[in-house]
Amino acid sequence: MTSRIFLPLIFTVACGSPESSTPTPDRAVPVQVAPVVAASQAGAISVSGVLGAKDEITLSFKIGGIVARVMVDDGATARRGQVLATLDQREIDALLSKATAGAEKARRDAQRVERLYRDSVATIAQLQDAQTARDAAEADLRAARVNKEYATIVAPNDGVVLMRIASAGQMVGAGTPVIQFGSKGRGMVLRAGLPDRDAVRVRVGDAATVTFEALPGKTFNGRVSQVGAAADPRTGLITIEIAMRDVAGLPSGLVGRAAIKTKGTGTGTVGCKGTDTVGCKGVGVIYSVPAEALVEGNGERGTVFTVDSAGTRARRLAVQLVGLDRDRVLVRGLDGVTRVVRSGAAWLSDSARVEIKP
Repeated sequence: MTSRIFLPLIFTVACGSPESSTPTPDRAVPVQVAPVVAASQAGAISVSGVLGAKDEITLSFKIGGIVARVMVDDGATARRGQVLATLDQREIDALLSKATAGAEKARRDAQRVERLYRDSVATIAQLQDAQTARDAAEADLRAARVNKEYATIVAPNDGVVLMRIASAGQMVGAGTPVIQFGSKGRGMVLRAGLPDRDAVRVRVGDAATVTFEALPGKTFNGRVSQVGAAADPRTGLITIEIAMRDVAGLPSGLVGRAAIKTKGTGTGTVGCKGTDTVGCKGVGVIYSVPAEALVEGNGERGTVFTVDSAGTRARRLAVQLVGLDRDRVLVRGLDGVTRVVRSGAAWLSDSARVEIKP
């Protein structure tokens, strides 16, 4: 994955035209340097997403039949337990009556055989058969009652009807979608897809500000509530959810633009201030450097150059490639490094003489 991202970049940087001819070995190589910053200082992540209920539920009937009524339309609000749609009950009631009669008969038969068995007229096998028939008939009755109960759709929670899919008179099968329902039980979220290079920087709890083109001039606040564990195989994006505040009354489906303020990626970034990364120790700390500072790479490994404290000698550093952030590269392996060579790195070797230019 990472190699696909970085190899074209590496080729461009390594093969670019120099600003001057190749320096001779005894001359200092003119270079320009740039600060190394912790990834948490690299800026917010911007992404577009769609507003919707945290729980969007497709409601349907457990059994098939003819839809008798649908009591709500798109956009209607509903209270928990409110009836939203029903099937034609005639056939269902007939089946329930049949199951009730069958259960009553099976109970009478079982009681009669029990009396006969006590009088030594019926055998133990006949008694067991009658009891089994009774238990089966009672199970059929319970199933018929459940089918009648689920021939009516009720709101599972307070919420809003996102879409009415079926209408009265329509024949539907078991499980056929009838109503798309947005539950208010767990609030509203903005769902968005992030590429892996951004998803690795996002953590649950990161603050976000959201704007909607349909509502110019208004800004809404939220926090990242969920980060997907795997990328969508169709898009390659990792889905995140931003729990929104103060969006009651806004319709589902609004397209919003979120700016996520990341807290930093990896461990140990606490205490990294501005461009001062000295002391930002810890395995996994991710740093941001200009893309042109990267001179070569192989898979997830790359190379950058820094300069010594005197600013006269180059030092070659191996880094782990993590991702891209616009025109910057995210890497691991720069603990304690404050600057990297941004221009002129293509002509450097380890311990080469350098002259820092403004």
